[in-house]
Amino acid sequence: MGKVKTIARRTFLIGSAAVAGGLVVGYWRYKTPYANPLLDELEPGEAALTPYVRIDQSGITIITPRAEMGQGIHTTLAAMVAEELDVALDAINVEHGPASKAYFNAALLEEAAGYPAYDLSASAERVRGLTKIPAKFLGLQITGGSTSTVDGFVKMRKSGAAARLMLLQAAADTLGVETTELVTQNGAVHAPDGQVLRYESLAVAAGAVEAPDDPPLKPESQWTLLGKSLPRIDMVGKVTGTAEYAIDVRLPEMLYATVRMNPNLGGALKSFDASAAEAMPGVKKVIELEGGVAVVATNTWYAFKAAEAIECEWETANYPAETAGHFAAVAAAFDDDADSDMRDDGDVDTAMIEGADLEAEYRVPYLAHATMEPLNAVAWVRDSKLDIWAGTQFPTQAVKEGEDITGIDADNIRVHTTYMGGGFGRRSEMDFIKQTLRVANEMHGFPIKLTWSREEDTRHGTYRPPAIARFRANIGDGKPSAIDLQLSAPSVTESQLGRIGLSAPGPDVSIVQSAWDQPYRVDNYRVTGYRPPVMLPISYWRSVGASQNGFFHECMLDEIAVTADADP
Repeated sequence: MGKVKTIARRTFLIGSAAVAGGLVVGYWRYKTPYANPLLDELEPGEAALTPYVRIDQSGITIITPRAEMGQGIHTTLAAMVAEELDVALDAINVEHGPASKAYFNAALLEEAAGYPAYDLSASAERVRGLTKIPAKFLGLQITGGSTSTVDGFVKMRKSGAAARLMLLQAAADTLGVETTELVTQNGAVHAPDGQVLRYESLAVAAGAVEAPDDPPLKPESQWTLLGKSLPRIDMVGKVTGTAEYAIDVRLPEMLYATVRMNPNLGGALKSFDASAAEAMPGVKKVIELEGGVAVVATNTWYAFKAAEAIECEWETANYPAETAGHFAAVAAAFDDDADSDMRDDGDVDTAMIEGADLEAEYRVPYLAHATMEPLNAVAWVRDSKLDIWAGTQFPTQAVKEGEDITGIDADNIRVHTTYMGGGFGRRSEMDFIKQTLRVANEMHGFPIKLTWSREEDTRHGTYRPPAIARFRANIGDGKPSAIDLQLSAPSVTESQLGRIGLSAPGPDVSIVQSAWDQPYRVDNYRVTGYRPPVMLPISYWRSVGASQNGFFHECMLDEIAVTADADP
C-alpha cells in the first residue's frame, strides 16, 4: 500500500521543448506517463514533450482535454491557465486535444471513494487520491459527471505556472539579470529598465529551460480571473454562427446518410425490402446494419425520405412492452438483496420499531436526452487512414471503435472533437459513431455524414432509468428523528459499460447518488439502494443519479417538514 500511496500522491512536471518557434508545457502524473499525443502532429524538426499548453508565434493555445457542450469548460480551463500565466483571457486560444489516454479524467472515479463531497477530511482526500490510480490505468478521456473542473483545477494551473517560470528564466538569460528582478503581466515579461519581452518572442529560449518539478500556484487572494464571472470565449462564434459543430462539417465529395433501426430496442432486423428506396432520387446505397439499415444519398433529406420507404420486418424486444411492466421490475427489486447501503447512521430499525409517522413512494419515468443538435458524425476512410468528426464526450472510445470496425491502426485514426449542441451524457455513447464508421467503411474513399432523424433520436435513446423511492420517517420535536429511504433503479454503469465491453463490479453508487451523501443531521438515517435488471438501454443523464434522487430526497424532506408543522 505504501507504494500505491506514493504513486497516487506524487506528481511531476515533464520539461519543455522548443517547437519550431514555440513552447509546450504540461502537468503530468508521476511514473510512466502516457505518450504525448502532440508528437504525432508535429512537422519534421519540431518537438513536443507535454500535452496541455502551447506557446508559439501565433500566441498561446490551451489544448483542452474536455468537450465543450454548452457548460463553458473551454472558458474555465482557459482561465485556469491564464491566471497562472499572467495573460488576458482573450489572449488565449483553445483547441480540443486529439483522442489520447494522456488526457485521462483523473476525477472520474472519485465519487466511488465512498465519501460525500463535503467531507474534506484527510482520510477522505487520501482515498479520493487513490482513485486516480485506476482512473489513469483506464485512460478514459471522457467529459461527464461534472468532473472537468475538478480534474483540471490543479493540472491546468500547474501548466500555466510552469510555463510562466520558464518564460521568466528565458527572459532573465536574455537580459542577463535574475528572475527575481522581473515580473510578468499581460502576456509579457517586464524588466526593471522598462524593457518588455512578449511571451511569443521568448518561446524558443524557454524551450531550453528545465521545467520546475512542482511550480507554486498563486494564492486565492491574488486571483484576477478565477472565481469571477467571465465572458465565454466561445460567445462570438456561437452568436455569429461560425462555431463549428459536427453537423456543420462539409468535405469534398461528401455523401449523406441516415439510419432506420428496430423500434424494439436491442431487437434484430428479420428482413427488409429496399427496392422502393433504391429507386428514389439521390439514393446511392442501402446498407444493412446490426438491428436496422442505413441509407446513403446525395443529401440528408433524400436519405431521410428513402429510409421511410424501406419495408422492414423486426424482431420483438426482450423487455416488457408497457411502462407498467418496467415499474413492476423496479419495484420487485426491493424484495432482493440490497445493492448498496452507503449510509446507515444510528439504529433505524429500533427507532421505528413501533412504526413510522410518515410513509410515501415516488416514481420517475425514463427520460430521453433530447439534445438540440441531432445525433450525427462524419467519418472518412481512405488510404488506411480514418478521420472522425463528432461532438463526442468520449473520443478515446471513438478511436477504439474505429479500430475495431475498420481494421485501421489507432495511430492512423484522428478524432476531431467539435462543439456539440447539447450532450448531457448522450454523446458519451458510441451508437451513432459506430453506425457512421460502418457506413464509411462500406463507402471507402467518400466522407460520410450520418445524421439521425428526431424520431430515431427519441426512439433509440439511452435513457435516464426509471426509479422508485420509498421512505419512512419518524418525527420528534419538530424535526425528523429517523429516516429510512430506499431507492431502486437499474444500473446506469452496468448498462453503459456493457456497451463498450467492460464490466461493472460492485454496487452502483449512482443509484443512491445525492441521497446518501446529503449533509442533513438525523440521528437515525439509512439510505439503501436496490438494483433491478437493465431493460431499455440507459445512460448517464444530466446530473446522473441526482436527477431523480434530488427530487426524491427534497420532496421527502418537504413532506416531513409539513408533517412536523415546520418551515421546509
